[in-house]
Amino acid sequence: MADPILARARLVAQGLITRPFATPTAAVAAFGAMQGQDLHGVIASAALRTEAGTVEDVLSAIDSGALVRGYPMRGTVFLMPATDIAWITELCAGPALRAAESRRQYRDLDEADIERGREIAIEALAAGIKLCRADLFARWDQAGLDPSNGRGYHVLSYLIGKGVLVYGPWNGQDQDVALAATWLPPGGDLEGRFDGDRVAATAELLRRYLTSRGPATVRDFAWWTKLPLGQVRAALPLIAGELETDGERYWRPGLMDEVAELGRAVHRPLLLPGFDEFILGYQDRLFAMSEAHHKRLVPGNNGVFKRSVVVGGEVRGVWARAGRPGRRTLGIEEFRSLGPTTRSRLDTAFEEFPFVGE
Repeated sequence: MADPILARARLVAQGLITRPFATPTAAVAAFGAMQGQDLHGVIASAALRTEAGTVEDVLSAIDSGALVRGYPMRGTVFLMPATDIAWITELCAGPALRAAESRRQYRDLDEADIERGREIAIEALAAGIKLCRADLFARWDQAGLDPSNGRGYHVLSYLIGKGVLVYGPWNGQDQDVALAATWLPPGGDLEGRFDGDRVAATAELLRRYLTSRGPATVRDFAWWTKLPLGQVRAALPLIAGELETDGERYWRPGLMDEVAELGRAVHRPLLLPGFDEFILGYQDRLFAMSEAHHKRLVPGNNGVFKRSVVVGGEVRGVWARAGRPGRRTLGIEEFRSLGPTTRSRLDTAFEEFPFVGE
């Protein structure tokens, strides 16, 4: 069953109502990571939480190296601050890396192939050179490491998960691949940030999760990171005094007062990207929609999320961008009738939406 009180509190906590962050880097840092397999979508997610809310600010942060993408957990790509990606990946990526290793034989790859891919990438990207993914795959192909049928993607994602490579600067369409050693700031690993203390690192990531997405539970966080629940519970006492709680969920201090003060503002209609953290940041998404509507948001439960129309914390439909450059229109599939006033406000949101390109 949908829980509108919880949903509206999460909208405010996530910064979607007040846009409290001065920069995209500050927004992403507050979250720890934002799911980023839809690159244009996560750029919009970061922009929608900042004061200016512009695509240009997000792309500038990516191009400067302040924001990068990697595979820190669950084998999924996330947008992250460059200062945090190394320690978060080292903390959380283990299960996904082991799973990738177990599947390697089905792609006719072995450890020697991974090592060869690593050596070629380091040589190709030396001295600060960056390459688009297609060019890196071409280098591998020329050296006899066939990247077809998902082999190149497997090698690339594994090397990013191991901290060798990273998705770096913007090339006009996508992010180029860069060497982590030259693109990321030094001292960002677990040893440099937390003296190797995994519980302290877990506590820091848990703090960010609960303050940016709470009210949420430690099980939500354990699901999101795939960290052992025992490790999460060991970390909780280090930060519990900084949070408010009902005994099950935790959230940042003053959140509920802020929700009450905002009043009707929390009902402002929103257009969200398909993989926004408001939808994907929790183990159970039915706080914001019915099960029937969830099936329409993710047809076939295939992991591909449509863009959501959110009103008062409830997913009321999905939307798409139709038309041609210069003549774009908003198309909405309503789950429940939105009414003319809401539709008009959504038209305004569409005009202001931080799209990447035409």
